[in-house]
Amino acid sequence: MIIKKASTIFYEVNKLKKVISTAIILSLAVIQTSPCFALDEAKTSTATPKQFKSMVKKDKKKVNDDYKYEYVNIDWWNVFNDDILKGYIEKAIVNNYDLKMATLNVEEFYQQSRIQFASELPTAGVGGGPGWYKAPGSTSTDMAFGLPFLVNYEADIFLKNHDKTKASKKLYENSKFDERAAYISIAGAVGSTYLNIVNMDKAIEIQTEIVALRKKIYELMKVSNDEGLTSTSDVVRANKSYVQSETDLIELNKQRDILINQMYVLIGESPESGKTLERKTLDEITYNHAIPDYIESDVIMQRPDYLKAENSVEKAGIDVRVAKKEFLPSINLTGLALFNAGDLGSLFTTKNSLLMLGGGFLLPLFTGGQRVANLRLKKATYERILQNYYKTNLTAIQEVNDALVKVRKDKEKVDQTLKQANLEKADYKFSEMKYNEGTISLLDLIQQKENLLYIDQMVAQNKVEFMIDYIGLYKATGSKLQ
Repeated sequence: MIIKKASTIFYEVNKLKKVISTAIILSLAVIQTSPCFALDEAKTSTATPKQFKSMVKKDKKKVNDDYKYEYVNIDWWNVFNDDILKGYIEKAIVNNYDLKMATLNVEEFYQQSRIQFASELPTAGVGGGPGWYKAPGSTSTDMAFGLPFLVNYEADIFLKNHDKTKASKKLYENSKFDERAAYISIAGAVGSTYLNIVNMDKAIEIQTEIVALRKKIYELMKVSNDEGLTSTSDVVRANKSYVQSETDLIELNKQRDILINQMYVLIGESPESGKTLERKTLDEITYNHAIPDYIESDVIMQRPDYLKAENSVEKAGIDVRVAKKEFLPSINLTGLALFNAGDLGSLFTTKNSLLMLGGGFLLPLFTGGQRVANLRLKKATYERILQNYYKTNLTAIQEVNDALVKVRKDKEKVDQTLKQANLEKADYKFSEMKYNEGTISLLDLIQQKENLLYIDQMVAQNKVEFMIDYIGLYKATGSKLQ
C-alpha cells in the first residue's frame, strides 16, 4: 500500500514536471509566420516610388467626399458668376496633394485613437507547438504538445485609460479642424490665383497698347527731329520710354506664367501638361453680392482655428486629470490556460490542463519626483493652451473686422476709380475733337490716350483687389460667409 502511494506521487510529480517543461520550451520557442506577396511591377504605376509599391492598395474604397464641398462652402463661389473658377475649386478639392495629405493626417489620428482605445480592453493570446523533454531520473526523452491561452486585463477602475482615450479622440477632432482649415485655405488660394491671372491678362492687354503708343511717339519724335522741330534729347527720352514699356510687358508676362504654374499645382495638375488654362476675361467677371454690414459672432466661433483652440483646452484638462491619476495604483488581472499532452488526441482533456487566475496591483512609491513634475507640466501646458484660446478668440474677431474694412474701402476705391475713368474718357473725347479741329497735335492726343490706359489699368487692379479681399473675408469667417 505504501509502495502504491509512492508510485502515485511519483507519477503526479512527473506529470507536473512534464507540464512545466513543455511550458518553458514553448516560451523559449516562438515562431511567427506572415504571408508574403510578390507585386507585379508591370501593373504598378510608375509614379509610385519603388520602395513603396508594396503599400499600394489595388482595391480602393469609394469615400463620400460631400463633406469636403461643405468645408469650402462651394455654393458661395457662385458670387463671382464664373463657372470656370468654381470648376477649379472643385478640381482642387479632388486633386490637390496638400488636401490629400490633410485627409490622410485625419486617418492617422483616427487610428491612433483606436490604438489608445485598445488599452481599455483585455488582451488575449494563444500559442502552441511540440516540445521534447527529459524528466529528472529518466533515461529517455519524451515528446509533448502544448497549447497555452493567456488573457491579461488592466482593470480601469479609476478610468485612467478611458481618459487617455478621450484625450486621443480630442487630437483626432483637432486633425479634422486642421483638415477643414486646409480646404478653406486652398480654395482661397485657387480663387486669388485665378483672379490674379485674369488681372495679368488685362494688364498685358493694356500694356500691349501702351507699347504700341510709345512706339508711335518715338517714331513721331524721330520725324520731328529730322525736320528740326525737336531736340535729340527728346528722341532719346521717347526711345527710353518705349524700351521701358517693352520691359514692363515682359515682366507682366513672366508674372502671369508663374501664376499659371501655381494654379496648375493647386488643382493637382502638371504645369508641363501643355494645356491652356481656361479662364474668363476680367470684364466678364461680375460681382454683385451685397457687402454685409456686420458679421455674427456665431460665425466667428465656427472657424476651424477657434474650434481647435477650444478643443485643445478640453484635451489639456483631460491630460491634467490623467496626470493626477498616475498617483493611483494600477490593477492587473491575468488568466492562463495551458493544455499539454504527449499526443494531440488527448490535448484538451482535463487531466492534461493547467488553469490559473491571478491579480495584483502596483503602486510606485518613489519615482524621483517624476509624477509630481509631470502633473505640474500638464497644469502649465493647460494654462498656456488656455491663453492661446483667448488669443485665438481676439485674433478671429480682429481678422474678420480687418477683412470687412478692406472689402468696404476697396469697394469705395473701385467706385471712385470708375468715376475717374469716366471723366478721363470724357476728357479724351474732347481731345479727339480738338485734334480733329487741328488745335492739338497727334502727339498730344496719343499722350492723352496713354493716360486713359493707365486709368483703365488702375480700375482693373482695384476691381481684382476688391474681389480678392472678399475672398479674404470668406476665409476669415471660416467659409461661413453668406
